[in-house]
Amino acid sequence: MKITMLGSGFIARFYADSLHAQRRVDRIHRVYSRTLANAKRFCEDYQLDGYTDNMEEAINHPDTDVVLIALPNHQHLEAVLASAKAGKPVLCTKPLGRNAEEAKAMLDAVESAGVFAGYLEDLCYTPKFLKAVKSVEQGNLGRILWTKSREAHPGPHSDWFWNKEFSGGGAIIDLGCHCVEISRNFIGKQHKPMEVMCWADTQVHPIDAEDHAIGLVRFANGAIGQFEVSWTFRGGMDLRDEVMGTEGTIWLNSFLRTGFEMFTTGLGASYVAEKSESNSGWLFPVGDEAHELGYPHMFTDMFDALEKGTEPRETFYDGYVVNAILDAAFLSAKSKQWEPVLLEDWRGEAPGNAGSHFREHDADHWLIKQEILPNGDVKLILKNKLTGAITQQLQ
Repeated sequence: MKITMLGSGFIARFYADSLHAQRRVDRIHRVYSRTLANAKRFCEDYQLDGYTDNMEEAINHPDTDVVLIALPNHQHLEAVLASAKAGKPVLCTKPLGRNAEEAKAMLDAVESAGVFAGYLEDLCYTPKFLKAVKSVEQGNLGRILWTKSREAHPGPHSDWFWNKEFSGGGAIIDLGCHCVEISRNFIGKQHKPMEVMCWADTQVHPIDAEDHAIGLVRFANGAIGQFEVSWTFRGGMDLRDEVMGTEGTIWLNSFLRTGFEMFTTGLGASYVAEKSESNSGWLFPVGDEAHELGYPHMFTDMFDALEKGTEPRETFYDGYVVNAILDAAFLSAKSKQWEPVLLEDWRGEAPGNAGSHFREHDADHWLIKQEILPNGDVKLILKNKLTGAITQQLQ
C-alpha cells in the first residue's frame, strides 16, 4: 500500500525505517510536514515521490492508500478528522488524544466514516511482550492479580513535548499511555478500569507539567495495574514490565539491558540507542532498535488487519480507553484521592460480582498454601470455611 506520512520528525523516521526495512511491500510515498524544508529533507532521505506542507493536500492525494500520523499530540484530532472525511484508512501514533474527549471525537469520526483505524502502541508489539501475553492467554500464570509497567528516561526529544498545551501533560501522557495499555493487555481488555490513584510531581525540569509519576489502576475483576513513568531517570531508557498471577510470574526488560554490553573510551562517536546519555564507558547498545520496540510487528498487524478487513490488536477504541484512564490519573494527582475512570462508551464486560476466587482443599476448608519442606514433607495451611480457624497438616 502507498502510505502518506504526516510528520517528518523523530517518530516519523522510526516508522519509515521500519516500513522500508527488509523488503517490506507497504511503503511511504509522500510526506507532509508543517515546515516545508523538513518535508523536503525527509522526502530526499527516503526517496519518496513528493512532499508538501499542506495536510489536506497530502491526505486527499489520489495515491494515498493509508494515512500514517506521526505528528505532535495537538495535531492528532485535526489529522484524524481530515482522514475520516477523505475516507482514508488511518494509523495514529500514541497517545490517541490529549484527553478522552479528543480521543472519543476521533473514534466517532472513523467509525461514522467506516474507515479502518489503528492505534500505534508499539510497546504492545515487542517480541518479548507478544510472547508474554500469549503465555498469559494460555493460562500459564493463572488469574492475573497485579501488573507493573515502567518507562523512564531523561526526557523527550522535541520542544512540543515540554509544552503542556501541545502535549496534554508531561510524563503521564507521554509514557503512561504505554504502561496503561501494557497492563490492559495482561489483565484482559474485557475488564473495565474502575478508578485510579496517582502521585505526580515536577521534580527536575522547569515546566508546567509533571516529570515523574506513579499510579495504580483498579480493574473491575480486582486486578491492579501499576505504572511508573519519569522524565528524570538518568542512564538511558528503562522499559520494564512485571506480571503476577496465581500460578506464575513474568519479568520483562525490553531495552536498557538486552544482553548487549560494550565498553569504549569514547574514541568513536556512533549512535548507541534511543535516550542514551553517553558514548563512553560501559554501554548498552540495542541491536535492532525498531524490532526491540515493536515497530515491525505493529505494522505487520496493522496492514494484515487492513487487508483482511479485521481489527488490529490496538484500535482507536483502545486509545480512547487509555486516554480516559490517564484523565483519571491527572485528576487523582491533584485531588490525592482515588478518581473514577469516566468512560462514556464501554464495550467490555459489565462490572459485577466476581465471586470467590479462593482455592478449595475439601468441602470444609480453603487451601491457603501448600509447601514442600526441606525434609521432603508436604505441608498444607488450611482455613475452615465455617469457623475461620487456620490449621496445618502434612499431606
